[in-house]
Amino acid sequence: MLDWLDRLSGLDEKFRALDAALSDPKVYDDRAQVERLGRVRAELEPIIGPAARYRKVGADLQSVREMLNGETDAEIVELAQEELTALERESDELEDQLRLLLLPKDPNDDKNTIVEIRSGTGGEEAALFAAELFRMYGRYSETHNWTLELVQMNETELGGIKEAIFTISGNRVYSRLKFEGGVHRVQRVPETEASGRIHTSAVTVAVLPEAEEVDVEIKSDELRIDLFRSGGPGGQSVNTTDSAVRITHLPTGMVVSCQDERSQLKNKNKAMRVLRARLYEQMMGEQEEERALERRTMVRTGDRSEKVRTYNFPDSRVTDHRIHLTLHQLPQILNGELDRLVDPLIAADQAERLKAL
Repeated sequence: MLDWLDRLSGLDEKFRALDAALSDPKVYDDRAQVERLGRVRAELEPIIGPAARYRKVGADLQSVREMLNGETDAEIVELAQEELTALERESDELEDQLRLLLLPKDPNDDKNTIVEIRSGTGGEEAALFAAELFRMYGRYSETHNWTLELVQMNETELGGIKEAIFTISGNRVYSRLKFEGGVHRVQRVPETEASGRIHTSAVTVAVLPEAEEVDVEIKSDELRIDLFRSGGPGGQSVNTTDSAVRITHLPTGMVVSCQDERSQLKNKNKAMRVLRARLYEQMMGEQEEERALERRTMVRTGDRSEKVRTYNFPDSRVTDHRIHLTLHQLPQILNGELDRLVDPLIAADQAERLKAL
């Protein structure tokens, strides 16, 4: 008997216990407890139906096999064999489905996300590509009905981006964007290159799950908050008041600035969201060092020093190096059709984690 089948039995018992608890009128005196029980039940509910069907198919398979053992009528044997084949196929499909459903959930998958894009090697060409990645994530957010909100942007005179920090909010944002972290390389002929030589530039992307206040405790005496007047190239976003905010987390030395809003309070709140996410990422990173299995998983690495993807303009080619996937669909991907890469990355991650079951 497989271990994951034993887990199914345990989940059945847990689901029945939750139903019993939620049917008790006394539990509704504690709203927090009701919400917690309801959340756990909602997580289990997608598993219970397929699990019940899997057991039913298993029982039917046993009955058909027993009937075939003693049956001599050729016509009945043929019909039973057809039923047996169909049941075996359904059993295999249900098993695959249940194995995926039983994979340990990433606790951050339902969180909103903070994305940080920074130009790296390549000067102005890297900054121009950083701007294209920013637009790509914006269009991708639109296709999923997510909300993108700018926190900080440092632009160049030619329209490139040295740094962009933004939040993306919506349904299961982090679950789909968490594979974007790392070094994104671009290979193309810059417009300023007279000889037509292909240059390679790089942009780093960091993807952070947005932390709640309960995830990370930040004490007020650990912060230094400075106010200054915001500005940008060509006079863009220049305020006449000191509305820009710089927050320094004294224990770690982390510094976050925000000047996108005209309101000092809004800038402070945005900067705190970024700071909290960075501290949460640091805390999670320390915990992951103790989890050797997750560090071996090829897809889940979010290290900004790791080369994850190359965008080759002459060949209209995008290659994701973690899963060795190459697509000649660069314009579509830069236009926001990022699921062409995200879906295979999720599948590869699931396949890797299934090996541990």
